[in-house]
Amino acid sequence: MVHRESVARAAVTVACGAGLIHAIASLYWALGGSWLLGTVGNWAVELVEESPVGAGLLLGLIALAKAAAAIIPVLVDRRRMPWPRLWRGLCWVGGPVLVVYGALNVVVSVAVLTGLLEPEGGYDAAAMVGHALLWDPLFLIWGAALVIWLRLTVHRHLASAESS
Repeated sequence: MVHRESVARAAVTVACGAGLIHAIASLYWALGGSWLLGTVGNWAVELVEESPVGAGLLLGLIALAKAAAAIIPVLVDRRRMPWPRLWRGLCWVGGPVLVVYGALNVVVSVAVLTGLLEPEGGYDAAAMVGHALLWDPLFLIWGAALVIWLRLTVHRHLASAESS
């Protein structure tokens, strides 16, 4: 039988990895890279073209926020963050939001790509593929792994709160 702590550690590591992939992509775009930018949407390409400095700053802040959201749960799991109840509470909000956001966008993107939904005025094919196969599945994985970690460690967290 697999030990609960091992599964929890694996889940928080997977969550971190998915979040860091998002963060690294945002940082890459913030620094001027363009590979896969079109898979986010044409609006992102236009923003970078029209305002490279502003887009770079915005994407840099997004990268920082994603990296923090990816790394903090690992630090909480390893008892390296102050106020673990605060961070776990934020994770209990963020995890389900990531699951719903990722799942909903994957379903909608796949529905558009398969012709089940036909948006008025057409759609951005590269962005739709990116959301169906890359960015939103990563959000879903990130959120699901975070929720699994939270659920598997709730008893450990409660026990450490009682002993404090």
